[in-house]
Amino acid sequence: MERPGIPFLNFKPGRAPVSGEGCRVRHYLKLYINGEWVAPVADRVIEIVNPATEGVCGKVVQGAAADVDRAVAAAREAFKTWSRTDRDVRIAVLEGVVAEYEKRTPDLIAALTEEMGAPLGLASQLQVPIGLGQFATALAVLRAYAFEEDRGATRIVKEPIGVCGFITPWNWPLNLTAAKVAPALATGCTMILKSPQGAPFTAQIIAEIMDAAGVPAGVFNLVHGDGRGVGVPLCQHPGVDMISFTGSTSAGVEVAKNAAATVKRVHQELGGKSPLIVLDDEALALGVKGGVEGLMRNSGQTCNAPTRMLVPASRLDEAIAAAKEAAEGLMVGDPLSDVDLGPVASKAQYDKIRSFIAQGVKEGARLVAGGLDRPDGVSRGYFIKPTVFADVSPQMAIAREEIFGPVMSIMTYHDLDEAVELGNDTDYGLAAYVNGTDLESARDLASRLRAGQVIINGAFDIMAPFGGYKRSGNGREWGDLAFQEFLEVKAVLGFTPVAAA
Repeated sequence: MERPGIPFLNFKPGRAPVSGEGCRVRHYLKLYINGEWVAPVADRVIEIVNPATEGVCGKVVQGAAADVDRAVAAAREAFKTWSRTDRDVRIAVLEGVVAEYEKRTPDLIAALTEEMGAPLGLASQLQVPIGLGQFATALAVLRAYAFEEDRGATRIVKEPIGVCGFITPWNWPLNLTAAKVAPALATGCTMILKSPQGAPFTAQIIAEIMDAAGVPAGVFNLVHGDGRGVGVPLCQHPGVDMISFTGSTSAGVEVAKNAAATVKRVHQELGGKSPLIVLDDEALALGVKGGVEGLMRNSGQTCNAPTRMLVPASRLDEAIAAAKEAAEGLMVGDPLSDVDLGPVASKAQYDKIRSFIAQGVKEGARLVAGGLDRPDGVSRGYFIKPTVFADVSPQMAIAREEIFGPVMSIMTYHDLDEAVELGNDTDYGLAAYVNGTDLESARDLASRLRAGQVIINGAFDIMAPFGGYKRSGNGREWGDLAFQEFLEVKAVLGFTPVAAA
């Protein structure tokens, strides 16, 4: 399959006004169901806190089980016609979504900065463009996707699975939402999106984009709310044919349990504790630097971040020096300014990450950079310094548990067999990384590492399937393989009559 171009790599949006620059507090007090903005059955609203200022930046209505019922009914009715639309109809709708998304770029940048503290540079150059990239990729795949094939007298048909429930997190809200919505639209499914509880602004704008793009009523529905009030009813609902969930492994287990009674398909993209093997060559310092910067992007709040760095034991001091320089060279501060890292997304995240840092010190790891104190000059907000530990053993909590913050653990290996053993010594298998100039060794390591993606020297491909081994989930997102998650396979025997003898 021909790979689509990536139109967002050279994207240079203008800066949008954000909270603190004269914008009013956002009030999102309706749900989007059956093509209309409707009041929820209960009058319950929560406040959204800007993690950079600790001030309220929005109020969002909270849905309930009865709202899920309304959304599912709308999606089921819409599925009757949307599932049978021609490819050209779905292509036209996706083209409209892409066009409306591009128009809303400044609003999306502002929303990301307010709801999760993403720095303007990160929001404009990566967070917003990669969401657009998911829609553009699904559109490119749809143009050539084979929904039917003949095998002798039998026709194999791939049909949309039905009504999908989407539960997405706050850390990459546009990417993770678009990675579900785009292939679902393309394959003829209808859907209900539960917005991330702590970061609902971008989900609200996605619903507005769908409405403006002319997505037919009931095909896309948005219900704001928390896991108990909306997530559980969505998973348990007999009218939902599939649940696609992105989040922690522990939450994924609960999603699967809640969905089990109705035997619906459950797609999960869960946690990670990804290793980065830095090869013993002349590019070691560069490989270490790239690993630190890759982890710290988005304040470490990335499920496939390379949190465990494995370096040659004989060059540990060199690796520590490079990691310390890289971490301390990153600017942390006001996301409205030119910084590398903003705050982590919430008080709960802030407290959890700091508890892991304290535990790492207590267990005897050597603090190389960062630590518990806020960055210099910062008196409020949930800011954490880029933190690097050395002398980390595989049994330590910081080496085994998903911290989901800007914390790197450096461990050592004596040969590549040991590096593979350490890399695979985890309950997770979402991603693994290899940095170095020896491509033959990197390829060999890739074949032995138990992970859904192995990234050599920071390579990126939005068409590459994304998903994990082991407790990192099941199923795949991104590119053409994502379509499989939203399709049922039907065999029509005798479709082509056998010629008479």
